[in-house]
Amino acid sequence: MNEFAPVLDDEAVAVARVLANDHAADVVEALNHEPRETAIELLCAVPFERLVEIFDQPELEAAPELAEALPRPKASKLLTAMSVDRAADILRELDEPARSELLGALAPPLRATLLSILGYPEGSAASIMTTEFVSVPSDWTVGRTLDYIRKVERTRETIYAIYIVDPETQLLLRATGLRRLITGNSDDSILSVAPDRTPVTVTPLTDRENLAQTISKYDLLALPVVDHGRILGIVTVDDIIDTMIEETTEDVHRFGGMEALDEPYMKMSFLAMIQKRAGWLCALFLSEMLTANAMQSYEGELEKAIVLTLFIPLIMSSGGNSGSQATSLVIRALALREIGLRDWWRVALRELPTGLVLGSILGVVGICRIALWQYFRLYDYGPHWMLIAATVGATLVGIVTFGSLSGSMLPFALKRIGFDPASASAPFVATLVDVTGLVIYFSVALVILRGTLL
Repeated sequence: MNEFAPVLDDEAVAVARVLANDHAADVVEALNHEPRETAIELLCAVPFERLVEIFDQPELEAAPELAEALPRPKASKLLTAMSVDRAADILRELDEPARSELLGALAPPLRATLLSILGYPEGSAASIMTTEFVSVPSDWTVGRTLDYIRKVERTRETIYAIYIVDPETQLLLRATGLRRLITGNSDDSILSVAPDRTPVTVTPLTDRENLAQTISKYDLLALPVVDHGRILGIVTVDDIIDTMIEETTEDVHRFGGMEALDEPYMKMSFLAMIQKRAGWLCALFLSEMLTANAMQSYEGELEKAIVLTLFIPLIMSSGGNSGSQATSLVIRALALREIGLRDWWRVALRELPTGLVLGSILGVVGICRIALWQYFRLYDYGPHWMLIAATVGATLVGIVTFGSLSGSMLPFALKRIGFDPASASAPFVATLVDVTGLVIYFSVALVILRGTLL
């Protein structure tokens, strides 16, 4: 048992009283900036009803640790009073034996519900659903349904979506909104005011991205999770927003070339930050070593035409930038289901001419730059400066086209073999294009400058 029993000073009590009157979201924001010990002390001082409101906020950082630090009886009572989905979130993050101790102190029905939710894979519909929803038999009237909603509204996640089930089989028949009930007659059958269509549902194993897309497509406030026709729970739009923010944050971290952070930036320890970033940096560094190998292969050409080295950063950055652009566009389109794996050839046919046009634009700019510098004598590229300009221009066409094509195909390849397309980070794409860019550059130079500088 956790015998934690803080001794509150006058200042802590005063702060707790202020927190008890603020909006729960503001309280959570304030607690997130407090040291862990201070946050626990303040939470022990606020009224219990307020404590439930605070822990029901998904934005509360380190909620599992804070709940574990409370006295066990109070923590168990808290989990009982909280929304089921938030209680499941907290229990999922707790280590043993704290999780088993808290589960053991709960009422058997609630314990069974939480164990059922915890048994589903993290990120699935059933893992973030709540079982606190309004469902009524199909033989009820509108008036009886409204009376029932008045009695249970405090214990339900939302009352704006009402689910109608068969009284015998408990199969989901219809779904309706509170507005239709309010505008209907009390004696009307609940089925008569519900839309005459099959409800939009998802299975327990539906992933978060599909959930978000379904809710957005049908403009729903809640989405029922159904297994073999029976409704297990609902996923509300606020839960989807919270989970999608978390997933988007992970994708942004991966796309930046690092492991996803599992804590806020300012809460990460120095060692944890190093561990999250060092692996990817080492992998990218080893990949960049191929650039040195490519340059060593053309060491003789570089000795003959030192002027070519002036344009290496220009060539490499242009290819990397075009590849990163294409990767960003395709990853986003895949995430929004605007395209699928079978559309890879359509994307390739679109990126190929796009890369050629973009490369041509940059090539013209590069040629003009060399010509202007030579004309105004800002730099002397030698008697063969026109051939050098042609080399740079042709290379830019090739490298930008290759960058656009490879950058757009990499997310498809990763998704095809089962990896997250967001792993096709911008640094990784840039590294890939850097190496190939040098090969393209010196190959074009060998063709154009043979017999002159080379």
